Amino acid sequence: MSGMKTLALLSLLTLPAMADAKPPLREVKEIDNELYYIAIANEISDYCPSISGRRMKAIGVMWGLRSKANKLGYSDKEIRAYVESYTEKDRMRAKGEAYLAQHGVTYDNPNSFCTLGRAEIERNSAIGVYLRAN
Repeated sequence: MSGMKTLALLSLLTLPAMADAKPPLREVKEIDNELYYIAIANEISDYCPSISGRRMKAIGVMWGLRSKANKLGYSDKEIRAYVESYTEKDRMRAKGEAYLAQHGVTYDNPNSFCTLGRAEIERNSAIGVYLRAN
C-alpha cells in the first residue's frame, strides 16, 4: 500500500476517536465553575454561624451538572472520578483559598467569612445564590 493510501486510511480510522475525545471535566467551565461556587458557599456557611448554605439548591444544581456532563458524553464513572479525585479536590481548595484570601477572609477570623458571605448574598453573585442569612 502506498504511503498516501496508508495515511488516508489511518486518518479515516482515527477520525471517530478524535471526535469522541473529551476534555477533562476540570476544563468544562460551566461544570467546574459551578462546583467552585458551591464549594466557596459551603466553606462560608461552615465558618459563619449567621449564614447557612442553600443545600437543596446546591444539590439540585449538582444533579443538573451531572445531567449536563452526561449529555456531553461523560459517563457516571468519569464524573465520579472527577468529583472524588484528591488532585481535583486539592486544586479546588487552593483556588477557593486564594479567592477567600483575596477578599480578606482568614480562618482565624470567622467573622471575615460572614462579611464576605453577606456581600455575596447582597450582590446575588454566583456564590451568593447558594447562601442565606439566618
